[in-house]
Amino acid sequence: MNILILGSGGREHALAWAVKQNPKCDRLIVAPGNAGVAQIAECANLDILNGRDVVRFCEENAIDFVIVGPEAPLAAGVADATRAAGILTFGPSAEAARLEASKGFTKEICDACNAPTAGYARFTEAQAAKDYICRVGAPLVVKADGLAAGKGVIMGMTEAEALAGIDEIFGGAFGDAGAEVVIEEFMEGEEASFFILSDGKTALPIGTAQDHKRVGDGDIGPNTGGMGAYSPAPVLTDAIAQAALDEIVLPTIREMARRGTPYQGVLYAGLMIRDGKARLVEYNCRFGDPECQVLMMRLGAQALDLLQACAEERLAEMQVNWAEDHALTVVMAAKGYPGAYEKGSEIRGLAALPEDSRNMVFHAGTAARDGALIATGGRVLNVTARGETLAEAQARAYAMVDAIDWPGGFCRRDIGWRAL
Repeated sequence: MNILILGSGGREHALAWAVKQNPKCDRLIVAPGNAGVAQIAECANLDILNGRDVVRFCEENAIDFVIVGPEAPLAAGVADATRAAGILTFGPSAEAARLEASKGFTKEICDACNAPTAGYARFTEAQAAKDYICRVGAPLVVKADGLAAGKGVIMGMTEAEALAGIDEIFGGAFGDAGAEVVIEEFMEGEEASFFILSDGKTALPIGTAQDHKRVGDGDIGPNTGGMGAYSPAPVLTDAIAQAALDEIVLPTIREMARRGTPYQGVLYAGLMIRDGKARLVEYNCRFGDPECQVLMMRLGAQALDLLQACAEERLAEMQVNWAEDHALTVVMAAKGYPGAYEKGSEIRGLAALPEDSRNMVFHAGTAARDGALIATGGRVLNVTARGETLAEAQARAYAMVDAIDWPGGFCRRDIGWRAL
C-alpha cells in the first residue's frame, strides 16, 4: 500500500512512525514533512491546502491511502477532494470538520443532541460581547470561533481579562478566526482528552490522554499548542469514558449523520471532568498534538489497520489492542514561545539517543541545513517515552531531554504532574 500523510508536525511524524511499522505499508510519503520525518519516509513539497494539487499528486504517485493530519486541510475540503477522486481517505469532510472549525457550530450540535457542555453566548460585535461580560461577570472563557492553531482561547479569570480578550480577538490577533466570538461559562474540574474513531456509523474509542496547555511549570502562563502529554489519563476512568461516549460522542455522531454530514475520521473530545461526570469543552477533528505522539507510541503498527478500517467503514469488526503501559511526551520549544521566538538555532545530541518502540524523539519544527539540525518553529521536538508506570515513562523522557544540546530551547519540567 502506498500511503500519503499530509502535515509537517510532531503529530505527523508520530503517525508516520506508527504506519511505517505495519507491513502493509510499501511506500510512505509525508507532505511536507520535516527533518525527522525525512529519516523514515519520503518528503514531498506539496500545497496540502489545495485539494486539486493533492489529488494530482496522488494520481502521479499511485497513492492508495491518504491520511490527513492537521485541521487546516480538513477545513479546506481536501478530504472531500480526494474521496471524490476515488482515493481512500482518513479524515472528515469539510462540513463535518466544522465541529472544530467553528466553536459556535459545535454548540449548535450540542444543543440539538443534548450533549452536556458549558453555557455560552455568541457575538459578532465587540461592544455586545463586552456588555454581556459586564452583565454576567467573570470568570469566563473567551474563544475565537474559527481555527486559531490552538491559541484562540483566552481565560478571563477577571472581567478585565475577559474584556481584553474581546479586544484581542476582534482586534485581529487571530485573523479571520476571530470574526465571531464565543463566550463560555468557566467550567471547573480536570480536563482530559478522549479519542474516538468514527466511520459515520460505528464509534471505536482508541485512547485517552492529558496534555499541558500552559507554557510554565505548574500550569501557569499563556496557553500554547501543548507543552507535553501522557496516556492513559487516570481521571478518565472506564465508567466516565463510557458515559462520555453514550452522552456526548454517540449523540454527536448521530446528529451529524441526521444532518447528512456523517462524521468519518478521528473525533477528539476535550472533556472537563468534575465529580465523576464529563462535559464537553470542545471537539477537534484530528489527532491532538502532542497527544497523538503518546497514542501512537502505545498503538504502534495497528494504528494503520484502525485508520484504514475507519476509512473503509469497517470499524464494527475492529478492536484496539493496547500495551498495558504508559507513554509521556515532553515538548521542547524555542525560547520565547508562544510569543516571539527566534528561528535557526542548531540542535545537537539527537544522534546518540535511542529510537525504538519505547523511546522516540518526534520532530515538529525542524529542518536539515548543511548537515546540521535547525529549529524552524515554536514547538520543535517531542521527546517521548514509554514505561511500565507513568513515573518510569517520565524519567525516561526527561533523561533524553537532558541529553539534547539546544541552548535555544526550553521545556516544562513537570509533565505528568497531575497524575503523579
